[in-house]
Amino acid sequence: MRSETSSSDRRLSVWRRGWLWWLPFLGVGLALIVDVALGGREPVSFVLTGVPPLVAATRGPKGTAVSAVVCLGLQMLLAARRPGHFDEEHHVALYAATLVIGVVSVLLAQQRERAQRHLIRANSVAEAMQRTLLRPVPPQVGDVRAAGYYTAGEGGTLVGGDLYSLCETPFGVRAVIGDVRGKGLDAVQAVAAVLGSFRVSAHEWRNLPDLADRLELSIDRNVPREAAGDPELFVTALVMELTEGTVRIVDCGHPPPIAVGPHGARPLDTIPELPLGLRELGPDASRTTEHRLHPGEALVVYTDGVSEARSAEGTFYPVLERLAARFRDGCAVDPHEVVSFLENDVKKWSPTSDGDDQAVLAMTFVPREPA
Repeated sequence: MRSETSSSDRRLSVWRRGWLWWLPFLGVGLALIVDVALGGREPVSFVLTGVPPLVAATRGPKGTAVSAVVCLGLQMLLAARRPGHFDEEHHVALYAATLVIGVVSVLLAQQRERAQRHLIRANSVAEAMQRTLLRPVPPQVGDVRAAGYYTAGEGGTLVGGDLYSLCETPFGVRAVIGDVRGKGLDAVQAVAAVLGSFRVSAHEWRNLPDLADRLELSIDRNVPREAAGDPELFVTALVMELTEGTVRIVDCGHPPPIAVGPHGARPLDTIPELPLGLRELGPDASRTTEHRLHPGEALVVYTDGVSEARSAEGTFYPVLERLAARFRDGCAVDPHEVVSFLENDVKKWSPTSDGDDQAVLAMTFVPREPA
């Protein structure tokens, strides 16, 4: 049964190949059909000269070499059908051209395979870097259930300028979500600095404002903003602590969080301060806001790639309203359901939403078992 299934899968995969894969067969078939239709009166074998480059675009050097030999043989066979044409100088020139093009096509196929191997290695390194920087959100950390998703806005990249992290500490479950101003390698460097500092400092500093200060210090020490040509590089962020049904928040210029529960969604007020990287321009002491999450509620935080996704009419995505309309059935909210809804709903709202980095994190307290 397994062998029949695998055989069927192989046949299906062959038929699903792109049109470019089938184009060489079309070229050979067209040359043979036209030659038969004309009864060999006109030389159509020149069409076969273009087959090896087409093969090189989708197959390896061996397949390309075989195609060149087959095409050369067909050209000789078709010329032999017309008396006196086999060794005629135009046909000899066509044989030579096909041979040269075949050799060049083999070299192109080799180069394409080398480039593919290099791309695979580069993607593997990028994926490893993403998993190092933006680790998958664990389903549960301490007494908190969590879910999240992340997409990079720059095509072909896995890591952008958004960040999040979640860990259990002696002071409760702590989390951070942030958005670096700008894109490219400078943004990735800032992401690495903030996340590296958070994963160490979250376990050492009791007060959230002190933790935010350490993240600020990490940017100052590890991100050479002047050398990068962006002296105003900064990171908007929410630094959070969840313990015993309560969430404490230091808001560093980031979109405020939302509590999503059985009866809809409500915004959680924060005290916005300057972003990380600019906090030295503001008050010396950060202020913390504290909120109680109702039973069944989930804390939802996100970056502006979500809230600033525009519809075809140019309207920003209304995060609070969409969540309130979706979650009001009286049931406890599951973080995975919230994250899945936002990910799909933003794409439906904005066809160009993938042009910006997006990060979403949803967290809820695990219901305590009765004593």
